[in-house]
Amino acid sequence: MGLFEKLKAGLTKTRKGFIEKIESIFTGEKIDEKTIEELEETLITSDIGIHATGEIVNLLREKVKKGEAINSASVKEFLKKEMVALLGNSSPMVLFGEKPFVILTIGVNGVGKTTTIGKLASRFTSEGHSVLLGASDTFRAAAIEQLEIWAKRSGSLLVKHQSGSDPAAVAFDAIESARHKKIDIVIIDTAGRLHTKSPLMEELKKVRRVVEKAMPGAPQEVLLVVDATTGQNALRQAQMFNEAIGVTGVALTKLDGTAKGGIVFAIKKELGIPVKLIGVGEGIEDLRDFDSKEFVAALFD
Repeated sequence: MGLFEKLKAGLTKTRKGFIEKIESIFTGEKIDEKTIEELEETLITSDIGIHATGEIVNLLREKVKKGEAINSASVKEFLKKEMVALLGNSSPMVLFGEKPFVILTIGVNGVGKTTTIGKLASRFTSEGHSVLLGASDTFRAAAIEQLEIWAKRSGSLLVKHQSGSDPAAVAFDAIESARHKKIDIVIIDTAGRLHTKSPLMEELKKVRRVVEKAMPGAPQEVLLVVDATTGQNALRQAQMFNEAIGVTGVALTKLDGTAKGGIVFAIKKELGIPVKLIGVGEGIEDLRDFDSKEFVAALFD
């Protein structure tokens, strides 16, 4: 199965819950206020978000008035165009600045954070970069063990302390070690206890401060990992983490079995944070750069 086919397969549930509903709305001859309201409801229940939905629906009303949206096919073309415009230009993760390039990875437990780190590390090492992983999720011994497995699998170095150690100290040591060994990329794992727990946010702020102290200009990337299946809860997580420490990009996991793929539009429109990576399966190659045109094409085609 090719990469585009895998993406299409991953978005099957989103497509069924969204595109098929749209097609059923616009089966009649006439596009009127009733059909537009039905579309609005479909967009909101597909997790596209109130702001993004409002923008799309208002533009569609204008098109209908001008006679530019007259049937199902023209509405679909309009939606495709507007959805690509909403997502904007794709912004893949680009390594820049002084080495090491530091990626601080955040997100609640269970979203696939450590697996995402492992897949990213595998990708970078296969591209010829040297990688060091920092096990700053010291809250769970299992997280350290899991990261250790990924380090071996991806051919990356690992910096870890004992379970229960200060997460910021691990992050500091990881960057110091990487600078000493002239490593290209450092990926730091962090604890993911519930995002509503304020001590976690304070801990993450401390980790970020220490990272900045260890290396001015770092972290160059603050990557929030969210689980697509959680829908609006993913948006709330993105909002809280962004307010607490600032998020530069989102990795959206578990798109291979969810009807909630519309959340990418809400995250981009309501928070202005680009989705940089998406996970459409279990394999290492299934973590891929997010391409807005490809994503919308896979939804509709």
